Amino acid sequence: QVHLVESGGGLVQAGGSLRLSCAASGSIFRVNAMAWYRQAPGKQRDLVAVITNGGGTNYRDSVKGRFTISRDNAKNTVYLQMNSLKPEDTAVYYCNAKVVGVTFKTIEYDYWGQGTQVTVSS
Repeated sequence: QVHLVESGGGLVQAGGSLRLSCAASGSIFRVNAMAWYRQAPGKQRDLVAVITNGGGTNYRDSVKGRFTISRDNAKNTVYLQMNSLKPEDTAVYYCNAKVVGVTFKTIEYDYWGQGTQVTVSS
């Protein structure tokens, strides 16, 4: 079993910054891609940023230049540095990880964190 634990959400004024963290733990052989998604009330869950275990990244257009995704492979942890926050960034942010377990090393499983609230006031 694998668990993802997120931290770092909160309330911030527009223009401010927050840093989210997500640590994966459990029966892990390898963590492949890690990502952050967000879901605003009444809307679908959208991909915000993704990072491969080689460090390749991709972002949704609305956060390019403001958000930075990074990871520490030794700690199985992914981060999301969010700068110049806007009210429209308000959402629950979810961590996602593609994990290969120690039992079946040829199968990749999808895991989600519990979500952390980010609220940006105007």
